[in-house]
Amino acid sequence: MDLLRQTLQAARQAAPSAPTSVAQTSLLLLGGGGKLGSSVLEQSLVAGRFARVWAVVAEPLSSAVRGFMPLPQATLMTPADLNGHQGVLAETALIVFERQRHSNGRDVVFFQPQPAELLSLAARLRGLGVRHLLVVVPHSPALLPQSLAHGLASLDEAAVVELDFDHLVFFRAAQHDSAVSAQKGLQRLASWWLSQLRWMVPSQEQPLPVTALARCVVQLARCLPAAPRGTRVMPPQDLWALSQDAAGLPQAVQRWLHPVRQP
Repeated sequence: MDLLRQTLQAARQAAPSAPTSVAQTSLLLLGGGGKLGSSVLEQSLVAGRFARVWAVVAEPLSSAVRGFMPLPQATLMTPADLNGHQGVLAETALIVFERQRHSNGRDVVFFQPQPAELLSLAARLRGLGVRHLLVVVPHSPALLPQSLAHGLASLDEAAVVELDFDHLVFFRAAQHDSAVSAQKGLQRLASWWLSQLRWMVPSQEQPLPVTALARCVVQLARCLPAAPRGTRVMPPQDLWALSQDAAGLPQAVQRWLHPVRQP
């Protein structure tokens, strides 16, 4: 739990206050544990980025960090339990699916969404009034076909599109598989062999540092409501390009959301 407090405190000290002209909105985060999830939570809580960050928790949690609002998992899943909240919790929601999680006090506190739950979670969020949904989907480097890097990867993703969110973004985020050490025999050998393929993968398709990836995801979440409606898929190459200039990230995100069409 001390690690959790340190993460939340670091979030408030990570950056100076944003300009007052930036409109503050609320964010609902599902998947605040793990390396990436905790970094997304931290980046979301940086002063001025969001007025309020609701994070779904699997265990009771109290915090004095300004803007951080734990939301019990049971409350999210039970409509009657939300009667005490006035209006929509948040119009923007972020689901982080992640391979790398650890057995420590911090990770077990936060609800961990599973890929098989994508459609049911998205439908629940849509019913709660969420209009802008971002989904971080991990994949192994070198194993993502180009057709899936730029398009929908499953029937569940296609069904989520049919829920008619104003904005829907799928991030194809390369992540290393942390489960290899727990495997045995031929399974371990096969995983090791596949891991060697990373040397054949261009740097633009390699996993990003979690802080850089989280910064890109959160910045896009802030800008998404003002973008043209629609469904978007961000491939690893675009994520890599966005991560190369932290100072110019807001402008790069705006260019990605508002591409200039060639005549």
